[in-house]
Amino acid sequence: MVIVGAGLAGAHAVETLRDEGFDGRIVLVGAEPERPYERPPLSKAYLQGTAERDDAFVHPEEFYDDHDIELRTSTRATALAPDDRLVVLDDGERLHYDRLLLATGAEPRRLAVPGAELAGVHLLRTLDDADRLRAALDQATKVVVIGSGWIGSEVAASARTLGKDVTLVGRDDVPLARVLGSEVGVVFRQLHADHGVHLAMNTEVDAIQGTTTVDAVRTSDGRTFAADLVVVGVGAVPRLELAGEAGLTINGGVATDESLHTSANWVYAAGDIAAAWHPHFGARLRVEHWANAGHQGRTAARNMLGAGVSYDRIPYFFSDQLDLGMEYSGHAPRWDQVVVRGDTERREFVAFWLREGRVVAGMNVNVWHLADPVQALIRSGRQVDPTRLADPDVPIKALHDGA
Repeated sequence: MVIVGAGLAGAHAVETLRDEGFDGRIVLVGAEPERPYERPPLSKAYLQGTAERDDAFVHPEEFYDDHDIELRTSTRATALAPDDRLVVLDDGERLHYDRLLLATGAEPRRLAVPGAELAGVHLLRTLDDADRLRAALDQATKVVVIGSGWIGSEVAASARTLGKDVTLVGRDDVPLARVLGSEVGVVFRQLHADHGVHLAMNTEVDAIQGTTTVDAVRTSDGRTFAADLVVVGVGAVPRLELAGEAGLTINGGVATDESLHTSANWVYAAGDIAAAWHPHFGARLRVEHWANAGHQGRTAARNMLGAGVSYDRIPYFFSDQLDLGMEYSGHAPRWDQVVVRGDTERREFVAFWLREGRVVAGMNVNVWHLADPVQALIRSGRQVDPTRLADPDVPIKALHDGA
């Protein structure tokens, strides 16, 4: 078994292969110098200094030797030959496989503006990125975060928690607008404002200014924000080159069926690169979140061993920003109604996104133990009464049970 990509999906795949009784050769290839680690702490606890570096790793250092897994760090796969069941590595080694899992992940989208390469401009994707940013934050006073999606919002929250003067620049009217919409996104705008984050919304960055080191950010509406540190968080791009050059079908990601099998025989894909057919939503989903990578890695491994199981989990992710914690379940690229139960001003509520009267996504904010019933409601596909959905005295379970 060869797994290309030593992130969360790859780590859980190799663990599952051994747990399921596979006793053959396993090779795990990773481009980074580190063994597999989890990315969520990088923008939150680790960046704030409340978690240690070792806390991020998926397995203890001895795990791979103890389970006879060949972990090749600082190693890239440069070519695939699916017809020959062959992977070529950057040192020239040729690995023949019986089954192959592609889990090459994503890389941060770069900002194409003048000054983007100045010293003091940071991206955040890898553990090394987090180490550099954490050290830079110790010395910084004025931080500008470009991008008001999940990474940008979390980094802004972490920098503010560390006492920095923070400006968050976003192209929409509220943070997280593209996932949550304005009606719920306004809660996050107020959250950041209440904690002293300066919000520069409905604008884009024209240039990052400075001679050798950043000293300001200029936006398209003519404003200039002083900065001695800039973090760019404008999304990520799946690493598809290896699969594409090998002739695998690409459709918003590496296209797979519901078993995570690609268009090439004996080749599977998982994590950020996988555009997997989802039987519940009847659509191809590519999900860039921690839970998806871990669960897909396990499912792919079982199917590499012939289990024939479908990946049909409801997408899930979480975020912690300042004094707000949330969990989001579902898939809502479009909706026609948002229903809220609870108090958005106190930031203790559940929001539901509906399409044609059915809940397609839900998010619990500062209220807990609701992810499972929200997911069951989504999976039920039942039409719901918005009045009952908004009533905190009506259990969510009663709605998906049809009671």
